[in-house]
Amino acid sequence: MTTAPDAAPVLTVEDLTVVYEVDEPVTAVRGADLTLHRGEILGLAGESGCGKTTLAYAVNRLHRPPARIASGRITFHDKSGEDVDVLALEDAALRAFRWDRLSMVFQGAMNALNPVATIRAQLADTLRAHRPRMSRKEIRDRSEDVLRRVGVDPGRLGSYPHQLSGGMRQRVMIAMAMLLEPQIMIMDEPTTALDVVVQRDILREIVRLRDELDFAVVFITHDLPLLLEISDRIAVMLEGEIVELDTAERLYRQAAHPYTRKLLGSFPSLSGERGAFIRTGIDETDAGETGTGETGTDGAAASESDPTEERA
Repeated sequence: MTTAPDAAPVLTVEDLTVVYEVDEPVTAVRGADLTLHRGEILGLAGESGCGKTTLAYAVNRLHRPPARIASGRITFHDKSGEDVDVLALEDAALRAFRWDRLSMVFQGAMNALNPVATIRAQLADTLRAHRPRMSRKEIRDRSEDVLRRVGVDPGRLGSYPHQLSGGMRQRVMIAMAMLLEPQIMIMDEPTTALDVVVQRDILREIVRLRDELDFAVVFITHDLPLLLEISDRIAVMLEGEIVELDTAERLYRQAAHPYTRKLLGSFPSLSGERGAFIRTGIDETDAGETGTGETGTDGAAASESDPTEERA
């Protein structure tokens, strides 16, 4: 797995502030600073309403009034060596930048996909917009290839979104996001409303594709235990501010901010102490009574697994 210090930066966000200009202006993101490295999975965690999606939309320049980027700088470091000032891009350049260099998997695949167009048509529209010289055969081959990569039968190209399961729709959204082989993929709650088995499969696909194609991922969720399993680093947001940014392992073992510690302690386990949210299937109480396991000073079994060592 790529670790942050080993790779060059692909995106830098400096002092970013986003304000919603309503009757009483609301600062949704305040002074955000972060750096995303090539091949890295950066988790963005926090409770609902803390500014996670607003930050992601700002990076992709997707905001509409009353939202306004009040200050800050967003720099994309292209693999060619070029530095792109994202906030300075004009309309045509911005349209070319999106999906080609930076793509996004939106929250709620059923809402993001066009319900009256087939999967084939939606993939083809993206390719025609960004690769106008591609032939019909090349478009068909590329569409089939990305579906195979995410584990969807290419025979589903003729299906409409409502004919697919929730997991398949989410896979199609991931396929669409990787269609042009971007260098960054932002994923906003990509496993929301999916059952835990499908969630696990989706997460494994994301990590496998990251390893295979070497793109960077910003993974947004309120599920901190999930991020501990798949992320290289995690940024924790509270009331519009990034209050902690560290490696997944250090954040799990030595969280510095009180809010992060509260998040870690808020997830119950089926057995053991509160916060022991990674479950081994062993009943620690029984293990302690029979002498088959050792109990640490916090009351949880010593065999309790470390989520940072069980990443998909």
